[in-house]
Amino acid sequence: MSILEGARVVLCVSGSIAAYKAAELSSKLTQAGSQVDTVLTKAATSFVAPLTFEALTARAVYSEAAPMTADHSIAHVRLGQDADVIVFAPATAAAIARLAQGLTDDLATATALASPAPLVIAPAMEPQMLGSDATQANLRTLQERGAHVVSAAEGRLASGRVGRGRLPEPDVLLDAIRLTLGRAGVLKNRTVVVSGGGTREYLDPVRFLGNPSSGKQGVALARAARDRGALVRLVLGTATVEPPYGVEVARVTTADEMLAALRNAVQGCDALIMNAAVGDYRPQERRETKLKRAGGVVRLELQPTPDLLGELPGDFIRIGFAAESHDHAANARAKLHAKELDAIALNDITKSDRGFGADTNAVTLITADGSERDIALRSKDEVAEAVLDLVAELLAAR
Repeated sequence: MSILEGARVVLCVSGSIAAYKAAELSSKLTQAGSQVDTVLTKAATSFVAPLTFEALTARAVYSEAAPMTADHSIAHVRLGQDADVIVFAPATAAAIARLAQGLTDDLATATALASPAPLVIAPAMEPQMLGSDATQANLRTLQERGAHVVSAAEGRLASGRVGRGRLPEPDVLLDAIRLTLGRAGVLKNRTVVVSGGGTREYLDPVRFLGNPSSGKQGVALARAARDRGALVRLVLGTATVEPPYGVEVARVTTADEMLAALRNAVQGCDALIMNAAVGDYRPQERRETKLKRAGGVVRLELQPTPDLLGELPGDFIRIGFAAESHDHAANARAKLHAKELDAIALNDITKSDRGFGADTNAVTLITADGSERDIALRSKDEVAEAVLDLVAELLAAR
């Protein structure tokens, strides 16, 4: 189950033109199963109407004109106590200053002060305001108290200038909320290493041996580990998706580069999930110049790439992935035992609705003791949730 499902989120919107992005964020949170209570400052209502959020969240919207809830509770007390996380997006310089100083002169900051819930703060303002000593000092103060500050994005601002100060896109904010909700999760104080994406072995400056791995499953695994409170190190090869927010990322291309990055990443880790589609062979010789068609038939001599799992000693949980086209169970079990894995995830790459490039996957999780769990076709995020449930169980059993 996603960490957002059932979460109580208080979304505080302050007076910035970026408030329109908060509407999309509220919609995405609601679609993910969160209960979103929106608090608009007086200045925010000049940019967005309460009805917008009420329509998107199907819940009441609070403002200075509505200090009480429908059941006659004091709004800032009820909202603050019920919240799992409080999000200020966009957070203006004024809102950040009031939060840092503990002022309660509006409903949003009063709710934050009345709540034990963690804070996510997403600044949005002109670069000079953001970089000012006062704003930076206020942000440091809030971080020292445990708030998670989402770095502002670069781009064109309302003033027409270009610089750092834009509110990050809703998907980035969504990931920051997930990270914050998961800080006390079952993998708190654990380090999980994930490999994902594909590798390329070049024949010449432009041609390579590779595979169509998108990296979607590896990124989903990293996100699921992060959402459970783990420190996540993602070693990502060639991929069509961006790595998730809040994880350490090493980008690689070849199998040798992936091995080197993994050797660093597994130092002190608790679990390794090897999802990357690492090529089994590479050219014996890489040409320095482009191979020409006029040269006729070209015969390539190939040599094996390194056995990554075999080159990564250490006392940590090991889970591999077996992408098989035939003799699925036999091949997966052989790999499980040969590489001394704690578990392996088997998937059938001959079906177009799973594996390489697809948004869905179906796997069978086989553990070293011989037990099996069939994870029927579902989104790669949901498959990742099942894999991380197993990781948590294996770590707890140690």
